[in-house]
Amino acid sequence: MSKVISAHAVSVDGYITGRDPGAGRGLGDGTTLFDWYFDGDTPSRVFDGFRLSGPSARIFDALAGRVGAIVAGRNTYEDSDRFGGGSPHPAARLFVLSHRAAPELTERQTLVTTGVEDAIAAAREAAGGKDVGLMGGCVATEALKAGLVDEVILHQVPILLGGGRPFFRALPGHVRLRLVEAVPAPGVTHLHYAVER
Repeated sequence: MSKVISAHAVSVDGYITGRDPGAGRGLGDGTTLFDWYFDGDTPSRVFDGFRLSGPSARIFDALAGRVGAIVAGRNTYEDSDRFGGGSPHPAARLFVLSHRAAPELTERQTLVTTGVEDAIAAAREAAGGKDVGLMGGCVATEALKAGLVDEVILHQVPILLGGGRPFFRALPGHVRLRLVEAVPAPGVTHLHYAVER
């Protein structure tokens, strides 16, 4: 069965954006979280234009190759300028989880207003047996609360942003993780955890 993966670049102090993110402002002053996408000499096999270090390319492309659909929260969708009408992944369909209407959606994007369980179920169906990726702190938190997340992957960048949107929000209890792999790479450490049930 396909897995649900929450993967995100994150600062050491737990932020996925810098201060003042939003439509037209992207990640605010947190763009350094993604410098490792372009600081290497190994082209990504999945994402055109990405040049990663060797270790990062191995991790990043393996993960991207597993994903068949993405569920993103409304903030992530707007901060990313609606992914240009597409998806954050070149081959994966995007499902936007929001309680508000989103009339600007394109044919590659689907709005889900009935909760994270329905969004993940729709994404699983569209993923064709591949995994479902989660984007955004609210989506990850709601999916963790619902017991739907199988893996948490943090691309931890060695910076303290000191503010912005935090990745993890308040959870009703502890979520135990088991470290599967830790891969240090230039400008980032890839931390792969399995969620223990």
